Amino acid sequence: MDYSGKMLNTKTQRRKDTKKNIILFLIITYFVLLTQKLLSLPSKKNKMITDKVKLYNLQNDSRLNLKAVFFDMDGVLFDSMAYHAQAWVYAMQTAGVPFTPYDVYMNEGRTGADTINTAFLDTFDREATEEECREIYRLKSEKFDEIGKQTPMANVYDLLKKIKAEGLSVYVVTGSAQRSLLDNLNHYFPDIFDNDRIVSAFDVTRGKPHPEPYLKALEKAKLQPFEAAVIENAPLGVESARAAGIFTIAVNTGILEEFVLESAGANAVFPNMEKLNRKWDEFYEYVM
Repeated sequence: MDYSGKMLNTKTQRRKDTKKNIILFLIITYFVLLTQKLLSLPSKKNKMITDKVKLYNLQNDSRLNLKAVFFDMDGVLFDSMAYHAQAWVYAMQTAGVPFTPYDVYMNEGRTGADTINTAFLDTFDREATEEECREIYRLKSEKFDEIGKQTPMANVYDLLKKIKAEGLSVYVVTGSAQRSLLDNLNHYFPDIFDNDRIVSAFDVTRGKPHPEPYLKALEKAKLQPFEAAVIENAPLGVESARAAGIFTIAVNTGILEEFVLESAGANAVFPNMEKLNRKWDEFYEYVM
């Protein structure tokens, strides 16, 4: 092959190489842009909360018109569930009832007597006697007082102040029977809660998952279900709020898998209070 032939082959090869490089560059660019787009889209789990509201409105043939927010207490306002779990496991096992931390989280929201009776039915095929209930709950309460700490959930006070500043009413709906409930709330969250805006175990005959606690809150607030939102962390609390017809936001602050809260019927699930706090403005602007 003469020199001119070699030059032609070289130029042809260079053109081929250049074409390959351009194609490779375009392919890489396409996948980089596609990856960036996918990363910027909300995942199925973190779908925009406004879409969740649209679905709620469609399912309930109404429009969410927010006037009040109902908060669960343990695991939402206070980072206390780990201590409750230890106390319940200690009290139940002392009474010969197998009980695990997972059981505690799955039963969270029930009244103390209902929690004990449910465990007794599962273990002994009978409800506990009044004396057994009193003794187990005494052991649980004493253990909790010994090890428990009232630590506000991270970022929740900022959210409470934001909601209060927006002119919304704030309620607590809890299965707790603490006599000092309001004192604790006022100590850790000053200027947020009022005594007539608390629903506790003393106000209901049936605890969560029955809708009575949240129906009682609606009654106190003189509101319809579509005029409130609930912030919960427990599946039984979610079931209670949804049975009352209220838009329910679950914050997964415990040891449960997110699908447990989704299966309970939560309209939206957040992994922690910080994420909910960041999304609140978007939610509030859409429902007002």
